[in-house]
Amino acid sequence: MTTTRPILIVTENENTLDDLLRLCAAAGAPAEVTPGVPTAEQWADAPLVLVGDDRALARQGRGWPGRRPGVLLIARDLDDHTVWARGMALGAEEVAHLPDAEPWLADRIADALEATGRPALTIGVLGGRGGVGASALAGALAVTAARQGHRTVLVDGDPLGGGLDVLLGGERATGSRWPAFVTAQGRLSRAALEESLPRVHGVSLLSWDRGSVLRLTGQAMRSVLTAAQRGGGLVVLDLPRTVDEAGAEALAQLDLGLLVVPGELRAVAAARRVAGTAGALVRDLRVVARGPRLPGGLAGAELGQVLGLPLAGELPEEPGLSQKIEEGRPPGDNPSGPLAHFCAELLTHALPAARAAA
Repeated sequence: MTTTRPILIVTENENTLDDLLRLCAAAGAPAEVTPGVPTAEQWADAPLVLVGDDRALARQGRGWPGRRPGVLLIARDLDDHTVWARGMALGAEEVAHLPDAEPWLADRIADALEATGRPALTIGVLGGRGGVGASALAGALAVTAARQGHRTVLVDGDPLGGGLDVLLGGERATGSRWPAFVTAQGRLSRAALEESLPRVHGVSLLSWDRGSVLRLTGQAMRSVLTAAQRGGGLVVLDLPRTVDEAGAEALAQLDLGLLVVPGELRAVAAARRVAGTAGALVRDLRVVARGPRLPGGLAGAELGQVLGLPLAGELPEEPGLSQKIEEGRPPGDNPSGPLAHFCAELLTHALPAARAAA
């Protein structure tokens, strides 16, 4: 959630004040300016305090309202080495020299604007082979989490997958798709990202469109995921089995990876290759045994043993799922269905363990 508390600016220097107000405006951050000594309430309540060196000079030898995190001393003279002593007296975390430190300071202001609680738990779903329902599981996890009241972002990491907006019945929903973010780099605002995305069944959805396939860089994936993670809740990724630059970045960001594998020998052989690649990048990769189990097929525990991975659970078949998706109903929309039940159990039990491991 975006904070409405203003950034506190303490300065009488017109150039410093103009620069700080401009940086706050660029970040969409409200600002409160006090030329003198701020009150104890102003000092304590502000998400970030920016003190001009002119005020630090004026108050040398006199105390400030109290030490607290999130105080920055803003200076302009790089040759003035005494500024560091004033920063220590102020209890500042950093001394930022303008104009050189503007990019760094812009990031600090933007970070202060957005809630900084526990980042979202990030889950990625991969198929051990094609056609095992990995995308359906990713969609169902997101729909189930949103139904439980969690802030949820679903990210389509497979440019060749046909689009998760179609899977969720939201292909006509207005909002940005991946082409709007393929050139993203550096810090991306969480609020701006989420406000631009289509919202389908309570899920903020970043999907591919039906245009030309575009190359997604690791930088773009990193910018999008770190922005999505800032809001807390749950981020779910549907990932391809092959690993490119963006895929490697996504895998490295996961708290929990789910590898969906049916109990078939050929599927297990294919899943071994996927696990060998993804397992080196994911901190916690687990197997989801996909039913129904054919005669002579491997049970869930056996799949885990063969692949050398812990078992996240056994996912039963949901009758009529393909037809429901064709009708525009998302996977997991029936709370009493096998898929939604599996997702609810996973969110209840497996995710706290993954968060503890992280």
